[in-house]
Amino acid sequence: MAGAAEAAAGAGAGRAYDSFTFEVADGIAHIQLSRPEALNTMHEPFWRELPEAFAAIEADPRVRAVVISSTGRHFTAGLDLNWAGSMFGQRHPDAGRAREQFRRHVIAMQEPFNAVDRCRVPVIAAIHGGCIGGGVDFVTACDLRVGSADCFFTIQEVNIAIVADVGTLQRIPYLLPQGLVRELAYTGRRFAAEEAARHGFLNRVLPDREAAIAAAFDLAREISAKSPLAIAGIKQVLNAGRDLSIAQGLEYVATWNAAMLQGDDMARAVMAQMHKARAEFDDLAS
Repeated sequence: MAGAAEAAAGAGAGRAYDSFTFEVADGIAHIQLSRPEALNTMHEPFWRELPEAFAAIEADPRVRAVVISSTGRHFTAGLDLNWAGSMFGQRHPDAGRAREQFRRHVIAMQEPFNAVDRCRVPVIAAIHGGCIGGGVDFVTACDLRVGSADCFFTIQEVNIAIVADVGTLQRIPYLLPQGLVRELAYTGRRFAAEEAARHGFLNRVLPDREAAIAAAFDLAREISAKSPLAIAGIKQVLNAGRDLSIAQGLEYVATWNAAMLQGDDMARAVMAQMHKARAEFDDLAS
């Protein structure tokens, strides 16, 4: 069974994608947007391929962290408007059915970033240049964000008379103060690296794209050295806590630890601490 899961995951990392490259090495999956000539805009294949890549990550117990990066001038200019415009022309003649169809389409477009959010391992975005519109939806679904000094974020949807609908407005209030969230959403202004770091939206600011990607991999390697069972639990508890009261969250984590603290990871970690050594942890089961 493990061999089959690893083969499926390897096939996911080895296949050719239209929107990004995908590789796994030393326990770290790397997805890099690869349409710089189109400013890495999110065209139809992107929305289909990103969940496929994250399904491959989920199937590979060797993966302990994910790095998302990009190429060219900007991280991403967001939704491919030419592709999006073509969808608006395909309407059912009945208005109610057309609106119901469109609602299902929006829900389907939310799923790629939901896959990022619920991924069992931490996802780290390395951002350079502009991260616009759908790019903000993407990086707010990640666990950590590092950026180059020239990076900036724009909740672009308001500038084209749309309510952002694939994750930004739901996730960014957990990352920024309400007043600032509303200002950014209402005005569509640029949110630059220095300001983003000051408010904790960026974990690190580095001089350039290459340094940002290197910093993301440094974080990924540090996380990968920890118990993957503990990391998976931390992410699960943090994500669940967004929908729970403090009392419910405490009950949840008590139940999680009562179920999961049955292996030898804690013993290995404690012994390593006592001997000032690095603990080695088994991969999760496939």
